[in-house]
Amino acid sequence: MIETATAPLTGKALLQKVKELSHLPRRETAKRCGYYTVTKNDQTRVNLTDFYDAVLAAKGVPLDPEGTKDGRGREPTYRVSVHKNGQIVIGATYTQAMGLKSGDEFEIKLGYKHIHLKQVDSDTAKNPEDDDLEIEED
Repeated sequence: MIETATAPLTGKALLQKVKELSHLPRRETAKRCGYYTVTKNDQTRVNLTDFYDAVLAAKGVPLDPEGTKDGRGREPTYRVSVHKNGQIVIGATYTQAMGLKSGDEFEIKLGYKHIHLKQVDSDTAKNPEDDDLEIEED
């Protein structure tokens, strides 16, 4: 049997093929869905990791660990803690996601157990006395 290399199946086509081949072992299913390579010695190697990732992605379960990390191996979370010096740091992952750059300014509005950060636009920065500071309490 001669095998021709084709692009691996993805999305709905992959899920349909997996369903059709459910009677076969996992390795054979992955191979028939295009998740294999042929080595220099004409040996076929099945790539189960890419196959499983593609199946999960097709089912709507994203597995992109590199897309969520900030470059230092940390994943962003929606929690911060107060440091020993009393500061709260919002990581670069969030500021980049918001398109913020060095020098952007914010007003701090204190609430009963929360803090609101409101970005100051260039007009407000020129006339800060025109802007009323409201304190929200929940």
